[in-house]
Amino acid sequence: MWTEAGRTDGHFIGLMSGTSLDGVDGVLLHTAAGAAPRVLAHAARPFPDALRQELLALNSSGPDEIHRGAVAAQQLAELYAAVVADLLRASGLPASAIRAVGAHGQTVRHRPERGYTVQLNAPALLAERCGMTVVADFRSRDVAAGGQGAPLVPAFHRAVFADPGADVAVLNLGGFANLSLLFADGRTLGFDTGPGNVLLDHWAQQHLGQPFDAQGAWAAGGAVLPDLLRVCLADPYFARPAPKSTGRDAFHADWLSRQLARLPQPPAPQDVQATLAALTAQSVAEALQRAMPGVSRLLVCGGGARNADLLRRLQAALGAVPCSLSDTQGIPAEQVEAAAFAWLAQQTLHGLPGNLPAVTGAAGPRVLGAIYPA
Repeated sequence: MWTEAGRTDGHFIGLMSGTSLDGVDGVLLHTAAGAAPRVLAHAARPFPDALRQELLALNSSGPDEIHRGAVAAQQLAELYAAVVADLLRASGLPASAIRAVGAHGQTVRHRPERGYTVQLNAPALLAERCGMTVVADFRSRDVAAGGQGAPLVPAFHRAVFADPGADVAVLNLGGFANLSLLFADGRTLGFDTGPGNVLLDHWAQQHLGQPFDAQGAWAAGGAVLPDLLRVCLADPYFARPAPKSTGRDAFHADWLSRQLARLPQPPAPQDVQATLAALTAQSVAEALQRAMPGVSRLLVCGGGARNADLLRRLQAALGAVPCSLSDTQGIPAEQVEAAAFAWLAQQTLHGLPGNLPAVTGAAGPRVLGAIYPA
């Protein structure tokens, strides 16, 4: 479904580097009145290891972090510019054909309860490097209006995935998991359910020496530890009502260590991985069943959508509710979030709201983002 919010034609680029810290995804999106947006090109570049480690470190207070954050933001902008160049090469379009680039930035702190959220970015540098208008800083206006600043993708999900005859849910499985609830009556809700890949990736890096557990193969061979799953699910975040959002400020390596310390003896690492996969699947399924008991189907996107073990556990937890990838609706799973920020850049450029107050808790609809002209 495509709504009138996308009433203007144009080419927009969306750039996303999420909490999984694996790299940058870029999408070149074409929008036209009355038609669904089309992805014309997709490009991705991994983070250099030093940048990834620095971005992870900047999630916590440390020495000289203002300088380090500024340098990391410049490095990120250079990587963004490289992805933009890749998209232009892939599509054959000149820079002059792009109306705007939506650059989310890298979240290093998310504290809406304290009135702030921080995404590292250097949008002025990106505009210089690309010769294009850049839209950035999407979340802070919603936070200023009393909202969570997240999730912002439900408005895009409504535009492209809603079915007027059914209650449809969309799950983004990034470092953290968030749900968009697209009700048949036109209502849209959404919130972060909790950890997606973040703890799974951390544990795989610590025990496998790999950036992630490919296809969830290691987790699939482990046994779920009921006591560990119980203490993890007892975290107050899971029972908190929406609107709500979370991040590495709440769920991180020390949080996991505290849960493990509550067990009578150290568990086998593979069983911990299986339990963390069960934590993601069960927290998503329970949240969905509470918030949308009449859900007809679940679409899954994000990097975690390629984790076969996690998808199997999620389907088992959902029972009869069918679970499929967003690929079946025309946008591959790893492209959806970048496409959303291309769409949000379009909203900003045309003075249209990008947030949904029912999702974020903001005082009202707000035009999001700051514009850096070409």
